[in-house]
Amino acid sequence: MISPWSTNAVEITQNMGLKGILRIEEYYPKKEGFTPDPMLFSVYTELNQKLFETKQRSEAIRNIDNIEAYNEEEGLALNSDEISYLNQLAKNLKRPLTDSEVFGFSQVNSEHCRHKIFNGTFIIDGQEKEHSLFQLIKKTAKAHPNQIVSAYKDNVAFISGPEIEQFAPKDPTQPSVFEAKKHSSVISLKAETHNFPTTVEPFSGAATGSGGEIRDRLAGGQGSLPLAGTAVYMTPYPRLDEKASFPNHPEHPWLYQRPIDILIKASNGASDFGNKFGQPLIAGSLLTFEHQEQNRRWGYDKTIMLAGGIGFTHTDQAQKKSVRAGDLIVILGGDNYRIGMGGAAVSSADTGNFESRIELNAVQRSNPEMQKRVANTIRALVEKIDNPIRSIHDHGAGGHLNCLSELVESSGGKIHLDQLPVGDPTLSAKEIMGNESQERMGLVLAPEDLPLLKKIATRERSPLFVVGEVTEDARFVVASEKTSEKPIDLDLEDFFGNPPKIQMNDVSLKTSFEAVRTQNLDLKEALEQVFRLESVGAKDWLTNKVDRCVSGRVAQQQTVGEIQLPLSNFGMMALDYQGKNAIATSIGHAPLVGMID
Repeated sequence: MISPWSTNAVEITQNMGLKGILRIEEYYPKKEGFTPDPMLFSVYTELNQKLFETKQRSEAIRNIDNIEAYNEEEGLALNSDEISYLNQLAKNLKRPLTDSEVFGFSQVNSEHCRHKIFNGTFIIDGQEKEHSLFQLIKKTAKAHPNQIVSAYKDNVAFISGPEIEQFAPKDPTQPSVFEAKKHSSVISLKAETHNFPTTVEPFSGAATGSGGEIRDRLAGGQGSLPLAGTAVYMTPYPRLDEKASFPNHPEHPWLYQRPIDILIKASNGASDFGNKFGQPLIAGSLLTFEHQEQNRRWGYDKTIMLAGGIGFTHTDQAQKKSVRAGDLIVILGGDNYRIGMGGAAVSSADTGNFESRIELNAVQRSNPEMQKRVANTIRALVEKIDNPIRSIHDHGAGGHLNCLSELVESSGGKIHLDQLPVGDPTLSAKEIMGNESQERMGLVLAPEDLPLLKKIATRERSPLFVVGEVTEDARFVVASEKTSEKPIDLDLEDFFGNPPKIQMNDVSLKTSFEAVRTQNLDLKEALEQVFRLESVGAKDWLTNKVDRCVSGRVAQQQTVGEIQLPLSNFGMMALDYQGKNAIATSIGHAPLVGMID
């Protein structure tokens, strides 16, 4: 792929008036003993023009006669009911489904995108549960709606917000004076996991987790603006401190990354994206856990990386508008590369369930600088009184397949394959539609509003591509005018599918644990061990690399309001602070922090 570094470097040469330079890449001498991460670096024996040449050609459209075998070959995580559904669909259409259609169905109907397990039926101890997991989650909001404006139907949830003063350019298409205007607002709330890619490749996994969550907040309603982010990490014990007695069993071999590497690299990735994009990371947590007893072992073996954040938009932009026949489908952002193929399906399966080729292909790469250009373009539209965006979705799992089909889910649309930007000419039609090259947004707007969007996108240096139109024929069609082929030509009802609801059977397990031992307990030693846990002790090594006030609107740093008492010897003190009890502790000469409740 062409790196984000190259994109910026080439643009600098263009601004200098230099013509003809297509690509500049940065290379480093490989130092002895350094093992480069294959997800981030490639190793070359020599530097010359041949680095940019390839004999590979794009694969032709494949007709899939054996869907079950193709499911295994590509790691699509389709279950037997879904395979039967697709076989019946092919019979009804009287033609085999294409690779793009089978691949696309697997992505838009993945657990990641459709929450099949959360919407499934649970039978526990022979008794069918009254509610699905998703119904239980929604039940809380239904019983206590409070200030909820929108939930469970958009890329983000919105709650009622305060009246705000917007300070924005009067005309976003050119240098302009700023105006202060008061608006009623809604607050956006979002959190999502990025477990699989962070487990496999922590830096890129966590970076694209943070970036994807930001894009979700950009894609709320007719567009909304990100304010601040959060990050949560859950891993087995990293065994960072050799003096710690936790855990009392040996570390087992890890499939991809050790817990300590995951924590360091993942926090690097999330920090890197937030710092470069310009969003402060203002809160988070770290949980580490392992336990072994009675020949059983528990722990966060599949890493949990949870990215979250808040933002806002105008109250009258909190709902998407209906799209109409003739509306344009537009993509903002970078080119397509063979990145993140099948991520929605692979992330829905057990890590290690597929061969490493499939799992590594599913990991995305981040480009925060490109996402910032796209975000600035959307910001200019959101800050207008008459925002022209009718509908907007981000490109996450499933790439164009998910984003573009969701944009026209209620109406139908036609996508022109040849108008999608291709950075890698060896991509097949399936790969062009299904890759997860990051930092792209899809939106729908009327043709008469396109000139305004083009002016803003040009000023913000955001690539813009008109890739299709709304048809209102309830079909999702992807066609190439160059070859007259249609990689996807299905009714939306068929594309999104209606396979049988998943049913899960399970039984309750009764597990008893040994009582906590308190006899002959050395309190000082016990406290020392507790404070050696990474989830309890100081986390400067994870947090001090992230900019926590980059937007200039953070009211207070995370450590403000804490009491820090450096005590020369081990001790414990009870304090009374404005009528609230607090405990401050310190062991040896290392000060620890006691939080005021």
